[in-house]
Amino acid sequence: MLSVKRIYSIIGFTFLIAILAVIAFTSWYTVDESEQAVMITLGEVEEGVSEPGLHFKYPWPIQSVEVLSKETFSLQFGYEESEDGEVKDFPKETKMITGDENIVLADMVVQWKITEPGKYLFNAENPKEMLEDATSASLRSIIGSSTIDNALTSGKVEIEKQVQELLSTLVNDYDIGITVLAVKLQDVDLPNEEVRKAFTNVTDARETMNTRKNEANKYRNKRTEEALGEKDAIISAAQGDKAARMQEARGDVAQFNAIYNEYKGAKDITRKRLVLETIDQVLPNAEVYIMEDNGNTMKYLPIKNPTSTSTPVAPVEQEGSEKNGQ
Repeated sequence: MLSVKRIYSIIGFTFLIAILAVIAFTSWYTVDESEQAVMITLGEVEEGVSEPGLHFKYPWPIQSVEVLSKETFSLQFGYEESEDGEVKDFPKETKMITGDENIVLADMVVQWKITEPGKYLFNAENPKEMLEDATSASLRSIIGSSTIDNALTSGKVEIEKQVQELLSTLVNDYDIGITVLAVKLQDVDLPNEEVRKAFTNVTDARETMNTRKNEANKYRNKRTEEALGEKDAIISAAQGDKAARMQEARGDVAQFNAIYNEYKGAKDITRKRLVLETIDQVLPNAEVYIMEDNGNTMKYLPIKNPTSTSTPVAPVEQEGSEKNGQ
């Protein structure tokens, strides 16, 4: 039978071994490249450790370590996708009202990561649940101030941007050590098939209207450009005609002045020349002769185009003159 001293010795030795084992197993820790650690000394959170490798610390319970992931997490709001690709919807979570009092179903994915592990561990009891509630509040707020057209068609990018801004503000106010990286609307739809069909018809009609407007504007622009071109051509032709008429008028004035100067020097000759030139212009093919006052015909060079090949015929002197009156 063991003595009391022997029993105390065994207990003390066992206790010492336990202490040494605790010291041996709690005096070091490792951090992977995809992990970050938070050191807790006597209940106080110290600066986190993100360098990968083996690290040493005081044994438990003086110091303890919490290791968290540095990877990017995805929060699936309004649905849940299993590992085998099966999707489960939660329509009660995604049903919300738009700014123009229409009901839509909207679900979203939020990309987030832990950037301050100490706050993530101790500033909130359930940071993921707070992030999900903030996502719901942000999405409902933005959808509630948007029209159904924007939510279903071209306004999704702007909605995503506004949701991310509002969600980031809420998360920063909660101070739970989370950073929102991106948000993505997965699906925005109407609550039933009949409403979806009616909205599709309205959308198609609007697209047809926009197409017709674009075609009409294109035709209007084309006709406007053609009209402007015709206007410029007419103006250019008129300006050319104006210049030509002005030059012609200046030439006529110069010719008149030249004739007038000649007329002042020899009025009778100039008057006769003008008469003959006028006759030639009025009767260009006529044979013009000059008749003497006594009735005899006097041969005269015809006033005609000098390039004409016709030969003038000399007029025959009329009988009855004194010379032939015998």
